[in-house]
Amino acid sequence: MLKRSNRSPSILLSLIGAAFGLGLLHSPSEGATLTVGPGKTYSTIRAAAAAAQAGDLVVVDPGTYTGDVCAWTSPNVTVRCAGPGRAVLNSNGVVQDDKGIWVVGPTATGFTADGFEFYGAHSTGGNGCGIRVDSNNRGWVAIRNCYFHDNQMGILASPDSLLVEHCELSNTVPTTVCDPTCRDGNQHNIYVNTSSCRVVVFRYNYSHGSWVGHQFKSRAQNSYVLYNRLADEDAMSGYTIDIPDGGRAYIIGNLIEQGPNSPNSGIIAYAAESAGNGILDLYVVNNTIVNDKSSGTFIQSRDGSTVRVVNNILYGPGTPWSGGIVTALNNYIEPDYSNTAKFANPASFDYHLTSSSPLTVLNAGVPPGPSLTGYDLTPTSQYVFDLQSSPRSLLGGLDMGAFEYGAGGGGPPPDATAPSAIRDLRNR
Repeated sequence: MLKRSNRSPSILLSLIGAAFGLGLLHSPSEGATLTVGPGKTYSTIRAAAAAAQAGDLVVVDPGTYTGDVCAWTSPNVTVRCAGPGRAVLNSNGVVQDDKGIWVVGPTATGFTADGFEFYGAHSTGGNGCGIRVDSNNRGWVAIRNCYFHDNQMGILASPDSLLVEHCELSNTVPTTVCDPTCRDGNQHNIYVNTSSCRVVVFRYNYSHGSWVGHQFKSRAQNSYVLYNRLADEDAMSGYTIDIPDGGRAYIIGNLIEQGPNSPNSGIIAYAAESAGNGILDLYVVNNTIVNDKSSGTFIQSRDGSTVRVVNNILYGPGTPWSGGIVTALNNYIEPDYSNTAKFANPASFDYHLTSSSPLTVLNAGVPPGPSLTGYDLTPTSQYVFDLQSSPRSLLGGLDMGAFEYGAGGGGPPPDATAPSAIRDLRNR
């Protein structure tokens, strides 16, 4: 449970039970099970999508499905790979409705995708996606255990509520051939593209190598970026995290790296385009933020924003923060790459702490407190290489940065069937 509040445990447990737990277990009584693969009821995912009714479970055999693009239209459908491994969806030059390999339509509320690889999506508009969720989808969508690569965009989505977890997103490709209205710079790994999305939770993911675009971009009213590995590496990426219209944004427990080839100077950009969400409230807590450029700004926010920056490690040259009304508490800043923090292996992007890390890092964290709305900012998990997480178990006090030394690597009423990770955070 991500949110801790003053609600009674019985109420919280009943909410979790209503969602069948964080795994959102599919109940066979809700609908039929449709099977896809050689010798199964359906030989293509497209045929199963056309046949799927409300509450159905679609189970897809591992294998490669070439040009097998489709639209999902029925509510409460779960699509899952039977395993082991993922089912591979090769666009091969074909996209649904000039949008993506899968298009989740406005009526496909309560949709879950689990265990798929999406690649090769190109559209005439320059934003061919692995998964596209229409912005007038007023329900929740969950995407789990998926791999998006070599698409013009990994995920383009703006349902009411979005959960993306345990996914890898990489190598969005530059737009070279498209209609006259498209332009370079749209190639984001994930883009929540309208404020009609009340909450996006992006956790336990590895997002890297976007071309000019960003590793994470969200216009949602509430954005939770929790316990991820977000890295430009050697790509020519834009902002590592871009939250262009403000809103409430929580960036907690992430490894965030700006690469040497980024054309932007900012690593985290907040409300750079507008204050369109009406609230300017940013929390940056217990992250390890690395700048591999010779200059830049770690946290760049719009004037008038309220920004709380606590227990972060800022590694590399540049300005720690600019703009906004910044409350900065207990951050470790090392501008010269001397590795006095004694990271395990910075050359290999391993910024775990070691037994040699100084006492200015180990056990040196302070309680970050709650947000203005009561959300507890204390990190409770940490990213585990790769695409996993573990509880952030304290060995003494809270450490600085994303990794604990010695720990394992408003709107309409809430939808009680949504995963609790998004259901309980829509207005927090």
